[in-house]
Amino acid sequence: MFAVLAEPTRRRILDELRRAECSVNALVGTLGVNQPTVSKHLKVLREAGFVSCRTSAQQRIYRIESTGFAAVESWLAPYLRMWNRHLDALERHLDTVEET
Repeated sequence: MFAVLAEPTRRRILDELRRAECSVNALVGTLGVNQPTVSKHLKVLREAGFVSCRTSAQQRIYRIESTGFAAVESWLAPYLRMWNRHLDALERHLDTVEET
C-alpha cells in the first residue's frame, strides 16, 4: 500500500479524486500527464483498493474508495496513539513549567 502511495503522480490523482469523481480525460487535462500514464496509475490504484470506476456512456469515471485507506489507517493507528501519548506528556510538562 505504501509503495502505491509513494508515487507522486498517484498522489496527485488521489488529490483530484478527493475533490470529485473524474473521468480519465479530465484527469489528463488537470494533471498534464498523457492518457496512457494516467490509465496505468489508475489501474495500480484500483488494484490496491484506493479507487474504483464505473462506466458512464463511453467514459470511465473514477472515485476514491475507503478500502485501501482503511488499511493505511489501521497500520498508522498504533503510531498515532504513541505520538498522542508523547504530546500529552509534553503538554503536562509545559503546564507544570508555566505554573512555577
